[in-house]
Amino acid sequence: MRNPTSGALTVAPDESQTLVVVFLRGGADGLSLVPPVGDDGYHRARPRLRVTEAAAPSLDERFALHPRLAALHPLYARGEMAVVHAVGSEDTTRSHFEAQDLMEHGGVMGGGWLGRFLRARSATGSRALAAVAFGTALPEAMRGAPAATVLRSLDDFTLGDGGAALTASLAGLYERDGGILAAPARDSLRALERLRSLRGTTYRPQHGATYGADDFSQSLQQVAQLIKSGVGLEAVSVDLGGWDSHFAQGTLIEPLMMRLADGLSAFCADLGPRLATTSIVVMTEFGRRVEENASLGTDHGRASVMLVLGGGVRGGQVYGEWPGLDPGALDGPGDLPVRTNYRDVLAAVLARHGGGRVLDRVFPGHAVRALPL
Repeated sequence: MRNPTSGALTVAPDESQTLVVVFLRGGADGLSLVPPVGDDGYHRARPRLRVTEAAAPSLDERFALHPRLAALHPLYARGEMAVVHAVGSEDTTRSHFEAQDLMEHGGVMGGGWLGRFLRARSATGSRALAAVAFGTALPEAMRGAPAATVLRSLDDFTLGDGGAALTASLAGLYERDGGILAAPARDSLRALERLRSLRGTTYRPQHGATYGADDFSQSLQQVAQLIKSGVGLEAVSVDLGGWDSHFAQGTLIEPLMMRLADGLSAFCADLGPRLATTSIVVMTEFGRRVEENASLGTDHGRASVMLVLGGGVRGGQVYGEWPGLDPGALDGPGDLPVRTNYRDVLAAVLARHGGGRVLDRVFPGHAVRALPL
C-alpha cells in the first residue's frame, strides 16, 4: 500500500495526450470490484456476497480483483494499471445527486474540474473536438470548458444531407472573415470534414482488440478511432451507469463489471503505442455499506475505489491508506471511511497532462496531496 505524499507537480506534458474519464454512475461497490480478501472483516461482513481468495486474481497480500474484472489483471501485472482504495469525496449525504454533483464540480463551486483544467491550460484552445462526451448530455465535470461536444456516436457530428456543399460555402465565408468567430468556425469545419472521411471507412481495431456490442465498448472504440485520427482530442467522458445495487447485487453488477473490464482491455490493446500518451481514470460517486443487507445487496456508503490506467502510471500497485474493516474503524452506520480524496488522484493524472502548475485553479480551496502514481 502507498500513502499520499505531498509535492509540487511540474511534469511536462507529452505531445498529443488524451485523458479519458470513465464515471461509474450509481455508486459502484469498491469492496466488490477490488475485494480485500486478506481482511477477515470483509469475510465476516459479507458471508454471502464475498469473493473468495482462491477465485479472484491476486493484486497483493490483501487485495484481489473480482473474477469478472479478470480481463484487467494483465494490465495491472504489466504496470499499466494502478488501484486506489478507500478513496472518495468529503460528501456525507450518501445521495447520488449530491455526491455526483460535488465530485464533478471538484468541490462547492461553479463549473466542472475538467472544464477548469482545459481552460487553465495555456495550450488549450477552442478546437471543436478537444473535449468530447459520449452520451446525451454534457457531464458537469466538463462545464466551463473552452469547447465541448456531446455525441452519442461519431455519426451525430454531421450537417446531414447536402452537408458537403454547405461546408464548402461556410468555409468560403469564414476564409474572408477575420472576426473572433473565424478561427473556431474554420476548426469546426475541418473537424466535420475529418469525421466525414472517418465515417466513409470501416474502422478496424488493431493489436487483436475485440470490442463488445454494448454501448460502453462501442463508445470506447470510437474514442480510439478519434485518438488515432489526430483530431486533437484532449479529454473524453464516458459513463457506465447502473451500479446502485441495493438488491441482488451479484446479478446486477457482475455483467457491468464484465463490460467495464472487457471494454477497457480492448481499448488499451487497440491503442497500442498510443496508450503511452493516454490516461484513463475510472471513478464513482461513492461506495457501498461494508455489511451486506438482507436483500443480497449493499446500501449507500462512503469510500470506493478508483482505477488509473495508461502510459506513465506507476501501476501494479494498490495505493492509499487502508483503515481495515473492524467495526471501530468504520464511518457512520458502517461504511469504509475515505482516506484518500479523489482530487489527489486526479491531480497526479492532470500533472502528466500539463496541469501541474494550475492545480490551484482546477481544485480551488483544496490542499492537494497528490498520490505518487
